[in-house]
Amino acid sequence: MTQAHEWNQRYLQGDTPWDTGQPSSELMRVFRTEAIPRPRALELGCGTGTNAVWLAQQGLEVTALDFSPLALQRARERAAAAGVRVRWVEGDVLCPPELGGPFDFVFDRGCYHCVRRDNVEGYLNTLRQATCPGSAVLVLAGNAKEPREPGPPVVTEEELRSELGRLLHIVWIREFRFDQVEPDGVRFLAWSCFARRVE
Repeated sequence: MTQAHEWNQRYLQGDTPWDTGQPSSELMRVFRTEAIPRPRALELGCGTGTNAVWLAQQGLEVTALDFSPLALQRARERAAAAGVRVRWVEGDVLCPPELGGPFDFVFDRGCYHCVRRDNVEGYLNTLRQATCPGSAVLVLAGNAKEPREPGPPVVTEEELRSELGRLLHIVWIREFRFDQVEPDGVRFLAWSCFARRVE
C-alpha cells in the first residue's frame, strides 16, 4: 500500500483529526501580526484546503500540495464554493513535482512533524527549492512537552531550531494549541515557528 493510498484511506474513513474545516487560528494570528511577504504563497500538506482557500481570500496567489487525491478533490470544491483560485498539486512533500517557486510565503501545518524522523533533509530540500532570500515560512508542529496518544507527532524546541535552522533564520518560536476538531475535543500543545530565508 502506497503512502498516498494510506492518506486517501484516512480521508475516506474520516480519520482526519487535523481537519477542523476552518482555517488555522494560528495562521490567521501570524498573518495579522507579522509582515507576510506577498504575493505568492505555498501550502505544504493542504488537506481539504481550508488554509489555502483562506490565503487566497487574503489576495495571495496560492499553490497547495497534498498527497491525497480525495483531499484535493474536496479542496477544489471548497475553493469553487468560496469563489477563489488555488493551484492544487498532487504529490509528496519530500519529492514534489515542479511547484513553480520560489514563493514569498510557505505554510506548513503538520507536514514537518510527520516526515522529519524519516527524511528531514528531503523536507529541507523542498523548502530550499520553494523559497528564496526574503521568503517567510510558518511551520506548526506537535510539542514534545505534552506528548499524547493518539495525537500529533511531536518535536522539541531544540530539534526545531537545529533542523529548520540549517536553512532558515528562526525569527521566533512560541507555544500554542492546535484548534480542536470537535466542540469537546482535545487541543494539543504545539509549536508555532516563524522563520525567514536569508541566503
